[in-house]
Amino acid sequence: MGAWALLLPLLLAAEAQAQVCSVNNTFFQVEENTKPSGPLVDIYIPEGQQVTLGPSSTPFAFRIQRTQLFLNVTPDYEENTMLQAHLECRSGGSVVAHLRVFVAVLDVNDNAPEFPFTVKVKRVPEDTKVNTIAIPEKELEAQDRDKDDILFYTLQEVTPGARNFFSLVGANQPALRLDQPLDFDRWPNMTFQLLVRDTRQDNAVPSHSASATLVLEVQPADLRPPWFLPCVYSDGYVCVHSEYHGAIPTGHKLPRPLILQPGPIYAVDGDRGINQYIIYNLLRGHEDGTFVIDADSGNLTMTRSVSSPKTFRLLVKAEQADHASYSVTQVTVEARNASGSVPRFPLSLYRGMVARGSGVGMAVKDADVPSQLLRIRAQDPEFPDLNSAITYKITNNSNFRMDGEAVLTAAPLVLAGVVYAEVEANNTVTSGTATAVVEIQVSEQEPSPTASPSGGSTQTQKPGTSQPTTPGSSRTPQLPGSPGAGGSTEGVGQPDGSHTEDQRFSAAEMAALGGVLGGLLFLALLGLVILIHKHYRQRLKCCSGKALEPSGFDNKAFLPDREANWAPAPSAGSDRTPPAPPSPAPPAPPSPVRAAEAPAAAPDAGGPEVVRSILTKERRPEGGYKAVWFGEDIGAEADVVILNTPAADADGDSGSEGAEAEPGADSTYI
Repeated sequence: MGAWALLLPLLLAAEAQAQVCSVNNTFFQVEENTKPSGPLVDIYIPEGQQVTLGPSSTPFAFRIQRTQLFLNVTPDYEENTMLQAHLECRSGGSVVAHLRVFVAVLDVNDNAPEFPFTVKVKRVPEDTKVNTIAIPEKELEAQDRDKDDILFYTLQEVTPGARNFFSLVGANQPALRLDQPLDFDRWPNMTFQLLVRDTRQDNAVPSHSASATLVLEVQPADLRPPWFLPCVYSDGYVCVHSEYHGAIPTGHKLPRPLILQPGPIYAVDGDRGINQYIIYNLLRGHEDGTFVIDADSGNLTMTRSVSSPKTFRLLVKAEQADHASYSVTQVTVEARNASGSVPRFPLSLYRGMVARGSGVGMAVKDADVPSQLLRIRAQDPEFPDLNSAITYKITNNSNFRMDGEAVLTAAPLVLAGVVYAEVEANNTVTSGTATAVVEIQVSEQEPSPTASPSGGSTQTQKPGTSQPTTPGSSRTPQLPGSPGAGGSTEGVGQPDGSHTEDQRFSAAEMAALGGVLGGLLFLALLGLVILIHKHYRQRLKCCSGKALEPSGFDNKAFLPDREANWAPAPSAGSDRTPPAPPSPAPPAPPSPVRAAEAPAAAPDAGGPEVVRSILTKERRPEGGYKAVWFGEDIGAEADVVILNTPAADADGDSGSEGAEAEPGADSTYI
């Protein structure tokens, strides 16, 4: 009885426990982003009771189906690190028990790091010291919602060479540090790409990265003094300038600023980004007041002339308008005697062009650059300041004149061709002179009738022809050293009728033309030889073995049939007018020689004016004349035999003819 009394409370407690809801596990761990695939836990529900989710449960995270608890969402560590299910066990309308089930969400690397900016612009002074932090870490670090991630940073240059100036303090410290001095003139701005990654290795899985752009604008600082230009040496930080020097003539006060070498006095702010205004003044060397300098432009001018040769050494100061810095240079001016100073032309021959028919006052164009006017300019090598005192004129051609440095027409240009003119430069201060030659091409145009002074019309001269010159016409003298020296150069369209020979083709072009014509002539001769050999081969074979007598005894009065002149010979007492030479007839094709009908003989057979035929087929015994005998018994190879009488020709002065000779040594075969 006593033992049962001890067990009764335990039995009652066990019975009471068996009458409420229960689960076998109340704590779970789930990685984020894990999709639920089954029930989370089974719930024991006594008969007559119901289980519902209490108000303290994570909203929408769980659901109860029959006697099982399910996870209703995909957990996300960044949204909720712990999910809770509050279970209420009810019997009737009252809650008899409470159960709580917890789900811990485990973090995984599922988020990429993020920069708080996309493009960051930072202004950095040019005089920033090396190793200075240009951008602190807090302004550049990225954020990653994955709590356990360690971020790694990389700086990549976009502007070539920019990585030499800036770098990151460390792979995990994105502070930007200056590594070398800045230079505004060369590197006014630099661009970088800042990369971040949440893993050490690029090929790690999973791995996420992000990028942002850094733009560094270098702000100029006043680091350099004014620089006198030009610089003999400059590396961007320092300028080594050369001294200025010039020359002036004694006894003359130049009205314009001095021309100096290597250029005018000019200085700029060494810090071009600041570009302070420069002010000039003379520090020393101007005690006598000969020179003054313009404070704004730096032009050095004379206030009076210098009577005797002397050397001036002037110190010129160029100072910034804010008086922050300045520079000093020396200007050396030599006063020399100007007598004997001769101007010089940079070229000995100038080439121009103008259209034929141009009227008075037309400018001559530059032959090399036809769109520009021809400019003829001389310089005084000793006194550049006197270049403005040089005047120009044309001395030997009235068709052209000088207007300053330009060449203008002074008369209408009628003829085309090339004309040469001499230009004289005269320095009005030193009285020195120099000359140069101008070659002017008067271009050919379409012929147009132009009224001549006599009331007629002039015609355009054809290429390759020369215009006749009247005895009283004048010619422009040939200048030494000009093209065509050795011949005379004629004026173009001059009033007195002078002109220029047409020099349209060069020697090389004429040589090429001669070569082509020579080749064509050779081919023509070769074709002629072949043609003669083809048509006259038999005759050449016939005559090749017979020696020919001197041609002085040939009958030169014979003419072909179609050109024979049968007119009576003039009497001995009548005046004889030499006939005009006949035009050469083209060679006729070979054909047998036909005996022409002989005209009737004159009534007086023995008279001096008798006309007898020289063509015959019979041997005539009478003498006193030469005949062409058509031999019938000498073979077909010889068509005509010209009978010559050497003795009769030798005695031709007496007017008698010798006896006829047989065909043979004294005959010529045709």
